[in-house]
Order: sequence, then C-alpha cells, then structure tokens
Amino acid sequence: MASRFTARVRMLLLQAVGFLIGLVGRAARALGSPKFDSRTTRPVTEPLLLLSGVQLAKLIRQRKVKCIDVIQAYIKRIKAVNPMINGIVKYRFEAAEEEAHAVDQKLAGKEEDEATLEKKWPFLGVPLTVKEAFQLQGMPNSSGLVNRRETISKTDATVVALLREAGAIPLGMTNCSELCMWYESSNNIYGRSNNPYDLRRIVGGSSGGEGCTLAAACSVIGVGSDIGGSIRMPAFFNGVFGHKPSPGVVPNKGQFPVARGAQEKFQCTGPMCRYAEDLTPMLRVMAGPGIKKLKLDAKVNLKDLKFYWMEHDGGSFLISKVDQDIIEAMKKVVAHLEDVLGASVQHVKLKQMKYSYQLWITMMSAKGRNGEEPMKFVDLLSDHGKPINPLWELVKWCMGLSVYTIPSIGLALLEEKLKYDHEKYIKFKALEESLHQELVGMLGDDGVFLYPSHPTAAPKHHVPLTRPFNFAYTGVFNALGLPVTQCPLGLNAKGLPLGIQIVAGPFNDHLTLAVAQYFEKCFGGWVCPGKF
Repeated sequence: MASRFTARVRMLLLQAVGFLIGLVGRAARALGSPKFDSRTTRPVTEPLLLLSGVQLAKLIRQRKVKCIDVIQAYIKRIKAVNPMINGIVKYRFEAAEEEAHAVDQKLAGKEEDEATLEKKWPFLGVPLTVKEAFQLQGMPNSSGLVNRRETISKTDATVVALLREAGAIPLGMTNCSELCMWYESSNNIYGRSNNPYDLRRIVGGSSGGEGCTLAAACSVIGVGSDIGGSIRMPAFFNGVFGHKPSPGVVPNKGQFPVARGAQEKFQCTGPMCRYAEDLTPMLRVMAGPGIKKLKLDAKVNLKDLKFYWMEHDGGSFLISKVDQDIIEAMKKVVAHLEDVLGASVQHVKLKQMKYSYQLWITMMSAKGRNGEEPMKFVDLLSDHGKPINPLWELVKWCMGLSVYTIPSIGLALLEEKLKYDHEKYIKFKALEESLHQELVGMLGDDGVFLYPSHPTAAPKHHVPLTRPFNFAYTGVFNALGLPVTQCPLGLNAKGLPLGIQIVAGPFNDHLTLAVAQYFEKCFGGWVCPGKF
C-alpha cells in the first residue's frame, strides 16, 4: 500500500512539474506567437489539389494531366499557406520541377501502356513530403536538434527510396518535435508548426509537420514514424489518415533518432495521407519485402467483422477525461455499424487499459535481447558530443540561452525518475502480457477494436506541457505491438478534427485499412480547412 501511495505521489509531482513548466513556457512564448488575419488557412480552389495520390498517378499515366502542372499547383499552394502553418521546413522545389519534367518527357514517348506504368511506378509523379527525421538526399536530417543543424543526408532512408522508386516526387521536409519525443512539433531550428484548422492550436508530434502539411493540402502523401503515437496523434489533430503498421513490416533504416535494443521493435514507420485509398498502396511500397508478412490481398467483408469499442481508458488519474464530442462521434460510428451495416458490435471494458502510460514506460524501460540498455534521451540531446547538464540547461532556458526546448529539458531532468526499477518492470510487464493476450484473443483474425485517438481535440499551443501523459491513448498500442489506423470523423463544434483509432490483431493491417476506407465513405474523411 505504501509503495502504491509513493508511486501516486511521484506521478502527481511529475504532473505538477509539467504544469509549472507549461505556465513558464506559455508566458515566455506568448509575445512571440504568430498573429494572422484568420485563425484558419484558406480553402482550396485548385481541383488538382483535391485528388488522391492514386487518382493523380492514374491521370498522369493516362497523359490527361501533366506532372509538371501537378507539382507546380502544389508549389503554389505551399507558398500561399505554409508561412501560416510552418509545416514544410525545407523546400525542394527546383529538383521537384526537374523530376516532374522528366516524368512528362518519359510519358511523351508513349512506349509503355498504362498497366505497365502502374506496375512499375504506382505513384508516378505524385507529390510527397517527408518528416525531417528521415534521410532525403541533399536535405537536412537534424530532427530539430540544434547540434545537428548542419547535418545533410547523403542518401535516402529506405522508405523514401522505395517511394521515389515508385515514382513519388518529394517537395520538401516537414517539421517535428525535438528528437521526435514530444507531441507538439516545435524546435529551435525551424520553430513551431500551427494547426490549419486553428492556428492557435498544436499539430501534434512528432510527425506534426507532416500532419498539418497534408491537412492544408500542401501535400497528398507523406512519411511518418511512430513509437508512442507520432503518426496517429498528428493525423488525429489534423483530420487526416495515418497508419502504424504491425512491427517489423516497414523498415526503419535511415531516420534519426533510431530506437535501440527492445525499443527497436516498437518503433514503426508508416504512411500518412489525406485519402484512405492511398494507405494500402503506400504500405505496399514502403514495406518492400516485408509486405509478405501482411494479407493485403485478402478480401474483407465488413459485415462479417466483429467490432468492439471502448470510449475511454477506464479512468486513469494521470490522463485527461475524453471529450464528450469524441465520445459522441464514436457512438455515431457504433450506431451506423449496427443499424446500417448490420455488423456485430460489442462494448467492452478492458481493465488494464487504465495503465496505458505505465505499459508504455515498461516498453521503453526494457533491455534488448543481449542486455543492451535503451538509449538515454540525455545522450541523444548531446548527439554524442559534450554531455549536457539538464538542470543547468533549465537555468539557461529561463534566461533564453539554451539551445534546447523546454519539453526536452524536462524529459532529460525526469528521465531516470520515469523509468521503472526491476520490481515495477516485472509487475507492469505481466500486466502488458495479460492485456495483450486478452485483446489479441478477443480480436482474433476477424475483429477490430475502436478506441479514441486522444482524450481531446487539438489543444492550444503549450497545453501538452500540462497534460504530458495524454499520449498514452496511442502509446499503449506500441507497447502491445498491434497495427492501428487513425481515421478522421469530421469536425466538432469548434471546427476541430475528430477521429478514431481502428485496431486489429498482429499482422491484420488489412482489416484496419478496409474499415478506414469504409468510414471515409460514411463520415466524409478529410475536411478542407477554411470552410468551417
């Protein structure tokens, strides 16, 4: 009893520290907040910007649309909108136009028919953006760390190379949180990204620049990574699609930082996009040989699926309560599944879900197979250079002299306190195994689990500092090693995106992707910002 009380007190203290840091951060940055005439980005008027990657590639292959016209339409949109959202932090316009002209010249020869072109280049001429944490030849690869601001990639990350080989044309690199370890995308190299539905609000992290770039129609497909929700939270906050694949399917090679030891199998690289029909073909390309582990060609009869749902985690004292509008959106989905689709739908209560944060920390505390210790965040901050003193960095930050962001300094200060000793690790590892067994047993190969993507819609800037554990709604599925698709569900009364996580058993990604496509048809999918 005493140990449980001590643990509770420690967590409350951590929350208090986060709250105080949040107040300081908000006060210190308030005067520097960007101000615009509108709270949202302007709506799209160019029809080419409203087509999926699959549709664009088809039109380009059929010679009905020139690739250069597509690329220039996106460049024009980026120039008009990106100064407001700061999603793309490094442009690649000249190279993209050269590659677009090369596509048009290739097609002018008319040597290959459409079917052959589709097989060779399924995303021929399609605009692509890439999270700055990934390598893209000739582009920066700092992950927002000032010490790495001069780091330029000499090659492409594996997934980037695969997408380029499939014909996609990179337009630029998108913003992320410092070292990809926070759920607001802001750093001291590129600054802060803003939500296109309300510029006063966050875009999520760590793939937040990618999320807001897609939502603002400045790109159509993108690359993200996810070890605690870094694909799904930005996709949710920005009203787009994001898929965390089953572990070990899509290669992680070529990003910084890369997970080490036991964490490596929980880090996932995956697709982000505006339209659900792009998810599966993107995953086919990005997985490379790993696609053999999945069943993407299997036909999915949605009526035969078993749907399970849960509206909140059961009441963790560390995490915010789920907003009522998110719960109502879930209930609307459930009612549709029952009344329109005629599917089997069951409300469940998985008791261990209230320990989601603890299960994620257990995962991050685990050693590798050979006893390898997980990478220390404080070591990543130094980037193998001179070791840093987090307390001294906090003092410097208060004087405006630190090169690090306050979330990174806070995490470095609390890192050792957050990790579990052997006794707690054993306890929560047993809970994780129990929940995994219960959930996987329930889902089988024909079930999906519906769960909130986050307790709240996109919060205002700096608020995550006062709610540091809310990411557990996504992080728990990294710990459980399950595939998840975040699907948008329209906007709430404030004009902010709503969404839902669709979870399946291991290597049943085809189920979540099929359900996401169905939900897009039923509930509208991405909503263009600026029209609310």
